[in-house]
Amino acid sequence: MRRILLSGLFPLLLLACTTNNVKEDDSLRTYFDSNGVTGCFAMFNNGHNDFIVYNLSRYRDSSYTPASTFKIVNSLIGIQTGKISDENMVIKWDGIVRPNADWNKDLSMKEAFAVSAVPYYQEVARRIGHDTMKRWIDSLGYGNRDISGPIDSFWLNNTLKIKPDEELGLVKKLYFDQLPFFHRTQEIVKNVMLREQNSNYKLSYKTGYGIRENGDRIGWIVGWIEENRHPYFFVLNLESADKNTDMKPLRLKVLKEILSHLGFFNGKK
Repeated sequence: MRRILLSGLFPLLLLACTTNNVKEDDSLRTYFDSNGVTGCFAMFNNGHNDFIVYNLSRYRDSSYTPASTFKIVNSLIGIQTGKISDENMVIKWDGIVRPNADWNKDLSMKEAFAVSAVPYYQEVARRIGHDTMKRWIDSLGYGNRDISGPIDSFWLNNTLKIKPDEELGLVKKLYFDQLPFFHRTQEIVKNVMLREQNSNYKLSYKTGYGIRENGDRIGWIVGWIEENRHPYFFVLNLESADKNTDMKPLRLKVLKEILSHLGFFNGKK
């Protein structure tokens, strides 16, 4: 593990981390190499201002389609504008049979978030509309702010792009109720992000899966893990040129391998 000193050179990094002390942890490379992917990982320990990162340049400088991690923001805007009444609001299935069977039914927002139902959130985006969506994206300073693609696919087709650092900064602000949305809006989204809970930890996250312009597969997981009521914020970004890479289960596998390596899941952090 190598400690470096950032001297204010990287303003985007400071969205996620308020300290200039950043530790590069190259030992995490093994979890990428052993799974046949490249990428980056970062974690911020809010209580101690400890920040670790693997592949700093990718984390800090490279932008990618947010894919379904954008459902965090789509949910926030949808609730704030009243297009989503609450997590129980159902949107009827349009009758189109899609490869993901979990999408082929009426879904509440909570269900759609859990199964990452693209059709549900495409309809939410259409109801929000381009102008309102753009105002909120600009207000948040989200990624490159480019939603010039179709209103129901700009977060999927490499129009909108975001850096891993910005993803981490967003969920940190969400956790602490620091985004420009009502408290109720942020609480609903935080609650639907909770995916695992037991006596040792709570794990909250949103996944994403996309394809770059060059055909590479991109995988995301962004969120936080809590032990003893203390949050640790993380972002994982994966990439594979192999079209046969099953990125959806792989991203969670890599995340849990890294979190285990860092001492999580035992309630002792």
